[in-house]
Amino acid sequence: MTAESQTNQGQPQQVNLQQIAQQFMVGLQRHFDMLAFNLAAREGVQEATYNAKVNAPKIMPAAPRHQNFEQMQAYARDLLVRQVIGDCMNLAVTGMNNAHFFLALVKATKATPEVNAEAQKDAQAAQQAFVPAQLDAKFDLLEKNYGIMCELEDTIISLGFVMQALMQQGGEVKAPQLDDNGELVIELKSVEIFKTGDGQSQAQGKLVDQRKVYREGDIIGFSDVELQLVLVTVAAFADALFKSVANYVQSIKDGNV
Repeated sequence: MTAESQTNQGQPQQVNLQQIAQQFMVGLQRHFDMLAFNLAAREGVQEATYNAKVNAPKIMPAAPRHQNFEQMQAYARDLLVRQVIGDCMNLAVTGMNNAHFFLALVKATKATPEVNAEAQKDAQAAQQAFVPAQLDAKFDLLEKNYGIMCELEDTIISLGFVMQALMQQGGEVKAPQLDDNGELVIELKSVEIFKTGDGQSQAQGKLVDQRKVYREGDIIGFSDVELQLVLVTVAAFADALFKSVANYVQSIKDGNV
């Protein structure tokens, strides 16, 4: 569906679900490529190269606090994990916010391309309530107002708890992050190859769940591949979300909502 709407500045704005989804995935791919580049760079850096860069200015801000190569490897790794998880959470929330605004417009206009002032006002009011809501509340609003059950909801919420532990608890899992079973569970999407390529045909595979489980006192940790799979998982989450939005649009058009 494409809807013509008016922004607060009175300029026409086209809201197109396919374009929203494409832009999201392109941005996600850029994050994926940047992560791969950073991982490759990290593997290739040598201690001598690091020391040469450190000593190039012939002065340091606080030389007694200088960290050696091994210390910086650990620090850089910790920083990378925080950055990847934080970026992924921002991407997931942005995808939800964008999807919600489209849903609000669809509901207000009954899936017609015409967006009058009243419909625009209703959609903006719904969006203003949605954007500042907590993550779990966003999922509740999508289900309550549009009947959308988000695939991978639990994993996105768990990644939020992971970020909480990384930022506030030094990476240690504590009681607030645990479910009723005393676990913090993350289901990452990975590929299972069921037919290998033979040179003339490509390998074939399917997405499967790869479970990570933390318990109280555990320290959050991700391998390089697991960090990449976090981005793949966010992509799977967004893909399912946008498909659910498309189904909602169709249900409105069919008069089933």
